[in-house]
Amino acid sequence: MEPNEGIILLDPFPRRIDRIFDEPTKRRLEKLGRVLWHDGSPAAAEHIDRHLPQTIALIGQSPLDKARLDRAPHLRAVFNVESNFLPNVDYAECHRRGIPVLSTGPVYARPVAEMVLGMALSLARRIHEADAAVRAGREFKGDNHDSFLLHGKPLAIVGFGNLGRALLPLLRPFSREILIHDPWVHPSVLRENDVIPASLDECFARARVVFLLAANTSENTGRIGARHFASMQRGSVVILASRAELVNFPELLAAAASGHIRAGIDVWPTEPIPKDELGRNTPNTLVAAHRAGSIPEIQPLIGQLVADDLEAILAGLPPQRCQRAALETVGKLRSKPVGAWSLSDTTRKP
Repeated sequence: MEPNEGIILLDPFPRRIDRIFDEPTKRRLEKLGRVLWHDGSPAAAEHIDRHLPQTIALIGQSPLDKARLDRAPHLRAVFNVESNFLPNVDYAECHRRGIPVLSTGPVYARPVAEMVLGMALSLARRIHEADAAVRAGREFKGDNHDSFLLHGKPLAIVGFGNLGRALLPLLRPFSREILIHDPWVHPSVLRENDVIPASLDECFARARVVFLLAANTSENTGRIGARHFASMQRGSVVILASRAELVNFPELLAAAASGHIRAGIDVWPTEPIPKDELGRNTPNTLVAAHRAGSIPEIQPLIGQLVADDLEAILAGLPPQRCQRAALETVGKLRSKPVGAWSLSDTTRKP
């Protein structure tokens, strides 16, 4: 089958097509094959199964077990546009067949990096609290008594994937002592990036700000807790912006409530956030509802990354823009579907 005779099958829910594919990108896709646009809900199993025999690319989060892959002899690529690697794909079978399974996760790296830096600055200087105090008529000159500079302080990043690598250049103007903990990245690679390889314990004991940006895996779920927070200098900052499952969440809140640390939280154990979530009212925190990554201007980049890599794959080249599932580690990921509520309704009016 010639590439432009094959089907490009879309099942992007909870993404909306018009958010992630602008008109020029739609036209690019349509030059690569017969595009079956589907929007607004998960595609029916019957719809997917009917078209798999002619499909060259699947764009979406449809389950793909071996039986389905057997029905797709021409499949060349799978793109998860929710930007996760979910456990509903037979990654080993895709690897055996030479089918890359790709995620558009890299589009979120820069927005997350900028926001977590902003959260760290606000917590170090209590900017958000000073703003609230002025509005409430409670400002006083001594409210800077426990503020500190990021400049010249040891800083740490836990997780050196897309998010950590995007944050690193933003931190360099502040510090020459940047610690990185990532057991999936060889220490030599970290040294080549001019950072200090460190254990998890070292990151908390030495750094004034710790950014938690790792993926949730079978190896790190709930691993970070009270003893790590207790080892930090009093008033230090912890930013949680990748997955809440990295930490013992009640212990994070307790450490903030005690005043020993200040916590910036953008991801939560349950989303949408329950009305009675203690973190809504815990002192010494700066909180947001999973909004660090998704801003309007980056949404069309999702489609552009897909089109770029599909053009490359159909030309016989490797994908270069999306993140490729690594067979050695993808089975350890504990990704879960992201609800439509957290994908940023960027068209909603205030």
